[in-house]
Amino acid sequence: MAKKKKPSRFQRLLSAVLRHLVAAVSFAVVLYVLFALVFSTDEEKKLERENRLYRARYERMVQQEQLITDVVKGLMEKDNGIYEGLFKTSVPTADLITAAGLTPLADSLTEGFYVKSAASTSETLMLMAGSVESNFEEVFRILREKRDSVPPLSLPLHGMSYVQTGASVGMKYNPVYKLPVQHEGLDLVAPQGAPVYAAADGVVSQVTLTRKGLGNTVEIDHGNGYVTRYCLMGEVSAVRGRRVHRGQQIGTVGVSATLPAPHLHFEVRRDGKAQDPVNYFFASLSPEEYARMMYLSVNTEQSMD
Repeated sequence: MAKKKKPSRFQRLLSAVLRHLVAAVSFAVVLYVLFALVFSTDEEKKLERENRLYRARYERMVQQEQLITDVVKGLMEKDNGIYEGLFKTSVPTADLITAAGLTPLADSLTEGFYVKSAASTSETLMLMAGSVESNFEEVFRILREKRDSVPPLSLPLHGMSYVQTGASVGMKYNPVYKLPVQHEGLDLVAPQGAPVYAAADGVVSQVTLTRKGLGNTVEIDHGNGYVTRYCLMGEVSAVRGRRVHRGQQIGTVGVSATLPAPHLHFEVRRDGKAQDPVNYFFASLSPEEYARMMYLSVNTEQSMD
């Protein structure tokens, strides 16, 4: 039987070196782990402090977010209750996609539906855009002809939001007569005594002080066939025959026992024909506010006067 060959001196030396090297590396790793567990560098301490601060802030932010959500929900329920009390109808959705006539994917299953929906939506948007476009063209035409007056483009109430918008021109359910009646202006909800301003330069052509019908009314002739009427007013500071400037106060919002709430009934007429006042507000509102105001004015089915 052959004898087993003994390892050479070089092999024994190499094996010893490798054992010592492995032992040294393992010892170094263990020392590093122990050091890392016991001691922290300045940078690590800084990061730990920041992490604790962020955790505390996050917890507070979660609590604040929940509080804000609850408050907003409560305000929405309160606003919806006020709206339904004033207009005797549910609050129209403020979703502009749904408002434009578009339907979610789950509700549309056939190609024919898409075609009909697209055609209807396109027609509605074209009509809405056409009204605004015609007003733009009218303004530019007047400017080209260098006339002294332009259409009434300003809001009669300052700082108002789209949520103050009521019914506009059209057949609306009248709260007094309890049946559909032609409504020839725009209802703008506002507190009693809120200032009312002239929508453009013009001359006060008529002042009516009465408790009947549309109550105290101021009529301003702006030239070029445009006339604005401010109805259901409280105090009236405008004087017949005097010239007023855009943004000049002409009175305040009034209130009556027959009205569901104080508001301004605002009319725009061109050559004696009632116009939709919302079509003239594009220069006074952001695009989003203007779109929402237009939608609410069309979809509010009950007038306030």
